[in-house]
Order: sequence, then C-alpha cells, then structure tokens
Amino acid sequence: MKKMTSDVFVLAHYYQAMDIQNAADAVGDSFELAKKAASSPAKTLIFCGVRFMAESAKILCPEKRVILPVENAGCPMADMIKPEDVQKLRKEHPKAAVMAYVNTSADVKAECDICCTSSSAERVARSLEEEEIIFLPDRNLGSYIASLVPEKRFILFDGHCPVHQRVTAEDVRSARSRFPQAQILLHPECPPEAVALADGTGSTSWILNEVEKAPPGTKFVIGTETGVAERLRQTAPGRECHLLMSNFVCEDMKKTTMDDLTRAINGGGTVIELDEGVMKSARASLMRMISV
Repeated sequence: MKKMTSDVFVLAHYYQAMDIQNAADAVGDSFELAKKAASSPAKTLIFCGVRFMAESAKILCPEKRVILPVENAGCPMADMIKPEDVQKLRKEHPKAAVMAYVNTSADVKAECDICCTSSSAERVARSLEEEEIIFLPDRNLGSYIASLVPEKRFILFDGHCPVHQRVTAEDVRSARSRFPQAQILLHPECPPEAVALADGTGSTSWILNEVEKAPPGTKFVIGTETGVAERLRQTAPGRECHLLMSNFVCEDMKKTTMDDLTRAINGGGTVIELDEGVMKSARASLMRMISV
C-alpha cells in the first residue's frame, strides 16, 4: 500500500487490526482521532473505524473529504438510539441536560447539549449547571459516571456495547484466580458488577497509558477489545498482558482490511455526507465538550 499524495491522511482506531494500525498516519481512540483529523493539513481523511467516528471527523472538518473504507462498518451501541428518543427524553425531563457519549450518530449529537468521551465524562458531568443529566446511549458508562458524580441525578438510556456487555463479574473473578499477580483493567462500558471488581477502570487511552508506563515485568489483564492488547505487545514490550475474554472482538471494527484501505486511498470507500444543519448543531455539542 502506498499513498499517491500527501493530501490523504489515514486514521485508525485502536480496535482495528494491527496491519491497519501500522499502516495509518495516526492511531488513537475515536475523538482523539477526530481532533488529529482537524489538525491535519490533508484534504482527504480516511477513517479506519466505524461510521460515527468518521462522522465526528466530518463534523470537526466540514471542508474536508472524509472516507469510511467499509460502508457497513457501524456501531450497534450508536444504532440503539435515534433523535426521536432524545426528543422524548427531553419532554419527560425538561430540566435535565442531555449529555451524549461520542459513540452516537451525528443526528443524535445534534439533539444534545454536550458530548463526552469515556475519559472526559466525569469532568463534563461536573461542569453542567443542571442537577439532572440525561446520559445516552450507554447505561454502563452512565452508571459508572453516576457513581463518581453522586451530586447529580442521572437518567440513563438503556443502550450498551454488545462486546463489553458480555463481561461478567465471574469473568473478573476467574481472571483474578488465573492471574493473581496481575492488575485487572476494565473499560467503563463493561457492566457495573464487573467494574466493581477491577483494579482500575478507564478509557482505551487510559488503559494503554497505564500499561505502557508500568515497569517491565508487570502483569495485566485487559478488559477491552483485543486490538488494545495487540497494540500493547508492540508499545509495551516486557509487560505481560492477558485478555479478560478470548472472544473480546468487535466485528465491525475488524471489517476493514488492507484491501479496503488500499481501495479507499485509490478513490474508493464511502464518502461521509451530512446535513449542514445537523453538522452545525452536532459541532456545538462537541465544541462545548472541548471547552470544558
């Protein structure tokens, strides 16, 4: 694979296959990549991830051409909520602020007051003047943030990540038994009963940082998508990393192949097009988050 022009910038999420990560110009979590996209001088962005991530890049870079290599690479969690769900929640809780996880479509972001990432969610929640917060779409992340910000009342939408939702408290106990000297690190999209048993909980970037800064020989159990553990074998040699579950795979994230990326670089893939009004409203929600 060879890019024919410097006007193409390839971004890859940590959950992508390692050959895609290694071929990318930038690797990161979803919103970190959107910001890198905005700072790149390239006119064409190829986003190796899922659709809501490419939409976020388009929202922050409306003047750029954003390409999703695989058209049907979606996010089941993001698909669980629609704009009309947000409108209904607003009517039921008129005094509440609406806080959207970045794992949502542009249409949903446009209906919300502010966005958050898993790493910024606590800070964003504390910044809001409202005593009530409608949090969507992930009930697990929402429950975790609610435990950290008890002074707020959270109204949780009943969405979840199907991959992280499979984690059980018994999985954590089993890992503790198999690797008694390892630190167990979970993503907050995991259910609360599992998170309660972990040694640490945080975003994908937080998990990577915790392992990478640890002394060689430190043992970890990683409770998130397999792409993170695969990346750590490159970036944190000498640390012993085990996956919490053997089937910790996001099928949508693994849809993108090197052939798909090559086609996108050569003019293929799906061009992300968004309504101007939706982009303007969604950008306001994202920019409010950035300002916190």
